[in-house]
Amino acid sequence: MTEPTSEEIEFREYARRWLDENKPRDVPFRLALSPIEITSREQKDYLQAWQRRCYEARLVGPSYPREYGGWGMTAACQRIAQQELARARAPFLLNLVALNMAAPTIFLHGDEEQKRRFIPGCLSADEIWCQGFSEPGAGSDLANVQTFCERRGDVWIANGHKLWTSLGQFAKWMILLARTSKDDKYRGLTYFICPVEGAAGVTVRPLVKITGEAGFNEVLLEGVTIPDGLRLDRVGNGWTVAMTTLLHERGAAEGAGGGARAPQLIGQLIAHAKRMFRDGDCAADDPVTRDQLMKLAIRAHGIELHARRAGVPALCDHPLRLPLQSKVLASELDQDVARLGTDLAGALGELAALDPRAPEHGHWPLAYMNSYGFTIAAGTSEIQRNILGERVLGLEKSK
Repeated sequence: MTEPTSEEIEFREYARRWLDENKPRDVPFRLALSPIEITSREQKDYLQAWQRRCYEARLVGPSYPREYGGWGMTAACQRIAQQELARARAPFLLNLVALNMAAPTIFLHGDEEQKRRFIPGCLSADEIWCQGFSEPGAGSDLANVQTFCERRGDVWIANGHKLWTSLGQFAKWMILLARTSKDDKYRGLTYFICPVEGAAGVTVRPLVKITGEAGFNEVLLEGVTIPDGLRLDRVGNGWTVAMTTLLHERGAAEGAGGGARAPQLIGQLIAHAKRMFRDGDCAADDPVTRDQLMKLAIRAHGIELHARRAGVPALCDHPLRLPLQSKVLASELDQDVARLGTDLAGALGELAALDPRAPEHGHWPLAYMNSYGFTIAAGTSEIQRNILGERVLGLEKSK
């Protein structure tokens, strides 16, 4: 591991101190577990204000150049900020799509005007973003999207149907992968920044999940006008731009759900086990339960070390390996931790969050049901394993 610089040591001390002093202590209502579960405007407004505070404190976007709204610090400072936010168990950052997908994609593929216009709002959460990739008829084949953009002079007219659009009901902008030619499956795709809030022809319909939350949405595009100045990169290069987005989306597991958060997840589960009882005895004293906890703790520590490996260029032998592995490992650990937390509650694990008898306000069953969204989003675990096998290990494609 590269030794931290004096700047990075000072930044960690500063971030820890600032969070200890400013982390909200008592939220007057129940917050969602993650951005993809936000349902009410009350939740959205609260978390939007929290992200702005974190941004002003330099905990969001520290590694972006100042001219694009960042703080001109090192990439290590970005990881430090994520680690300290997780350590403090602070409320999550609302603008998930903007931070993990839109901003890095615009930074790498956008022109100067686009970078200056859009990245600052991504970081501060002044403008909320959603992702227009999945479609009802495309299945798991992203290159099969059929939303079509037709060029008419200096504008494009978009028509199509997007699905599983997290934060769509609050979004001002959407990163949109659309077909601009039917002649080639991959080279017929182009990447756009599409207006959502208040845009003519855009209809957002929330989708209610098994939890009763409506963080997912479907978005209908009917004759939506997109100026050509909102096209990212060249016409027909949308597949390449989309791969940049997915690489960052999958790699976000390192900070949002992987290395930074894994120790806190296990600590939370152990504390829960100490409060639960089996046949009159503390669940944490049961040898089978202790064995289950230990196996999860070992996995969590492995994920933490895996995330640290990302900071050592010599250990990053393939650009896809670490992000894909992080996504699979972190999302499946989340699911298994939530499953055990629900099991430890016994019959009480069946109670909904609003039931006063529900342990920890129903956190564990809610987390378990929501965990399936993370093993599906950004490509299912099965897809990630296929990509790792074929593109990283060089195995033959499965039939």
